[in-house]
Amino acid sequence: MKEPPESHETGYHIRPGDRVVHIERQRHRRRLRVVPNIPGVLRFFWDTISETPFVPLLLVLTGLWLVSSLGVYLAERLVNEQFHSYGYALWWAFTAMQTQGANSPGPITSLGMLIGAIWSIVGTVAFFGVIIATIYAYYMVPRRRPYRVIIDALQYNLDELEHLTVDELAALRDTVTNIVNARISDIEKNSQNQS
Repeated sequence: MKEPPESHETGYHIRPGDRVVHIERQRHRRRLRVVPNIPGVLRFFWDTISETPFVPLLLVLTGLWLVSSLGVYLAERLVNEQFHSYGYALWWAFTAMQTQGANSPGPITSLGMLIGAIWSIVGTVAFFGVIIATIYAYYMVPRRRPYRVIIDALQYNLDELEHLTVDELAALRDTVTNIVNARISDIEKNSQNQS
């Protein structure tokens, strides 16, 4: 009778009749939020307003819209009965920005058509530029670390000074030195600007 070859594998072999227990791990499932994350939404809007160029760009876009509407109104009010009020000129300029001037009827004078054409191109580029610049600035600009977090970490390390290793003490020394040197250079720069 021939003996089975020796197995050089160290693992456990399952044979017919062996009992195998299969344990299934439960996967973490995300819950659907019925109520939106209001603090997160408010933080997003605050960050968008305070950390991105959204407000200045929106103000420039609004100023260009008002000026171009006034230009079209002044050029068309005596000739084109459609532009009977500044309010309609505002409406026309807004729709011209969104539809690339495809809203008809529009200006009929040469000056009105020139102003309308310039506005429809500049307004569209500025409008989408505001959106793209805001998204870029929000997601691509590195987040500034709040000073409070740094101060809390330094305070904690100073409280635990007796238990820190040599490497941790050296890192603490370098951090404090860098912060103090940065503050000194800011003060010196401000004093030079004031003189």
